[in-house]
Amino acid sequence: MESKPAYGNVRWHQPFEPSLSSGDEVDMTKPEATQPVERLFPLVLKARGFVFGRDALRTNKGKLHFVLIATDIADSSREEVLKDFIHYPVVQHFTAAELQTFFHFKDAKAVGFLKSKLAQSIYAELKAHRINEPFVPKRVVPPDNQ
Repeated sequence: MESKPAYGNVRWHQPFEPSLSSGDEVDMTKPEATQPVERLFPLVLKARGFVFGRDALRTNKGKLHFVLIATDIADSSREEVLKDFIHYPVVQHFTAAELQTFFHFKDAKAVGFLKSKLAQSIYAELKAHRINEPFVPKRVVPPDNQ
């Protein structure tokens, strides 16, 4: 007589592993952007995870994850944003018309994304378009008193 397992008639499922044909190789070191980052913007709208305008960005500085500026922003405004947000990643990718289409705000040339997992995902896809270097504070070394 065949004995049943202690937990009854349980089927153990194997984890799903997609099958690759012999010629297919997956390079896990290269993230492929198969879908555009714009697909996440409606979620940001719904979650209200953004701030528009340079004044609003300065007011909410401590809540920001990164700043997205338009490619057609004036050079003086671009330099002002870079100076004001030296501690934050600044990404320059879309035109002002595209930002207006995505976020439904007229003449928005600077968009700040509030700290969230969604902002982290968007930044990860836009990281190649970052225009400022990460801020590294200078270390002050005390002089040797010998």
